[in-house]
Amino acid sequence: MKTLLALLLAVLMVVLADFQSKTDELSVQRPWDPFLDTLQHRTFKWFWETTNPSNGLTPDRWPTRTFSSVAAIGFALTVYPIGVERKYVQRPAAADRVLTTLKFLWRAPQSDHPKQATGYKGFFYHFLDLDTGLRFEKVELSTIDTALLLAGILMCQSYFDRNNGTERDIRSYADSIYRRVDWRWAQPRPPRIALGWYPEKGFIPHDWKGYDEAMILYILALGSPPYGIEPEAWAKWTETYKWANYYGYEFISFGPLFGHQYSHCWIDFRGIQDGYMKEKGIDYFENARRATYSHRAYAKENPQQYRDYSESIWGWTACDGPGNTSFVVDGRLRRFQGYAARGVSFDWVNDDGTIAPTATGGSLAFAPEICFPTLKAIREKYGPKLWREYGFADAFNPTYITSSTPSGWFDVDYLGIDQGPIIIMAENLRTEFVWNTMKKNPYIVRGLKRADFRGGWLDQADSQ
Repeated sequence: MKTLLALLLAVLMVVLADFQSKTDELSVQRPWDPFLDTLQHRTFKWFWETTNPSNGLTPDRWPTRTFSSVAAIGFALTVYPIGVERKYVQRPAAADRVLTTLKFLWRAPQSDHPKQATGYKGFFYHFLDLDTGLRFEKVELSTIDTALLLAGILMCQSYFDRNNGTERDIRSYADSIYRRVDWRWAQPRPPRIALGWYPEKGFIPHDWKGYDEAMILYILALGSPPYGIEPEAWAKWTETYKWANYYGYEFISFGPLFGHQYSHCWIDFRGIQDGYMKEKGIDYFENARRATYSHRAYAKENPQQYRDYSESIWGWTACDGPGNTSFVVDGRLRRFQGYAARGVSFDWVNDDGTIAPTATGGSLAFAPEICFPTLKAIREKYGPKLWREYGFADAFNPTYITSSTPSGWFDVDYLGIDQGPIIIMAENLRTEFVWNTMKKNPYIVRGLKRADFRGGWLDQADSQ
């Protein structure tokens, strides 16, 4: 009898252990930890409290005062509906902020004047004066930053769907701003789209070609009814992909994680494939997941022996840095950088010991089982040096050891284009809210279908 009871008890213990293992795995994959609430709320407050309420222009960074980034405005416009759903702000207040922003962008001067303009041909300058909204100094008219702005605008068009004056106006202004963009003008070397244009010297002599953050740009350009580019542009985009094996993961190579994240903030690529991905047997979501895992594998090996790199401290993307300088740390000459695109990949590595929380935060939806523990580990290890009023400061470098930074360098600023992916991808992980909202947008659906995406949710979507 005792033997039978012992056997039953042993079986029960195995069953319970297996159940607990599965439960733990699920809780890691879908982390409902209160930390996510705090992270999202603090990040939302950054956009809500630092954006200029009189014109809706979001700063490029804060607390350092510089200029507005039109890409940061696009992230802000995406974040406001999240704030409504999370009850951080009332819907009418968010709608008013959105309408203020869209009215300003629609009415702002569009011309080829080098100073007295916000944009030209429907595109916007990369940076704008925070107060006037005019071109900041001599920055370029940016096609990708305009695309990121438009993604946020279309998010608001699809979300604010109620039959009242404010929300009707939001939809109308959003439609007008999007349809005004002359994508064909931005193809001086068709079918690809140029990186940008200067009133003083014309188009930048380089075009967007894959693989990077400009997937969203081509999808928006393909989706435009009045100025839609030809579908062959997508084929030209994908023909320059570099498929490779990096740290045991096969995927399209691109070093900084923002290139794998930005387009996914708005588009659910799970289960839909273009011709390239159909041939590879995966989708772009899986591609981004593999890239994320490769970053962690790189950190574990730590080939350049930077301080603190581990399976729980990692992540490289475009971000701030301690400055352009060189000196010896731990017996090795280290070369540091200021703001730069950092990343690790098969064909390109730029690593100076600087880690950015947005690298893992922006990949939360791809690989929560490794990204969520990393964000918590970073917060717990560095505390208020990095984790502050508005969430994570932009970046840190534990190897940057000087007499004034004995514990390493920690950024003073938050950057809008890095804050945005954190809260957006956290929400996509938790509720798929942004993805599901954008699935209702006819321009997104049209762009994907004209790029020859098929399968999954897209096969059930109606195209305009």
